[in-house]
Amino acid sequence: MGWEEKDNKLVRKFEFNDFTEAFAFLTRVAFEAEKAQHHPEIENVYNQVTLSLTTHEDGSKVTEKDRSLAKKIDRLA
Repeated sequence: MGWEEKDNKLVRKFEFNDFTEAFAFLTRVAFEAEKAQHHPEIENVYNQVTLSLTTHEDGSKVTEKDRSLAKKIDRLA
């Protein structure tokens, strides 16, 4: 399943083999988010990670900034 636009956010759930893989993915996401100066909302439960992207400074809606970071995150999974 890919990114879904829901409640003015891009949302995607990722599933990994275990917590360590999920956490390693989150670490990679953190580096990309810092480079982009755009940070996702993160939910992590054991091997599942849910990320939400929205651009707060543009009225908390989905913008090209979110779509661009989503593409970069997809390459990390």
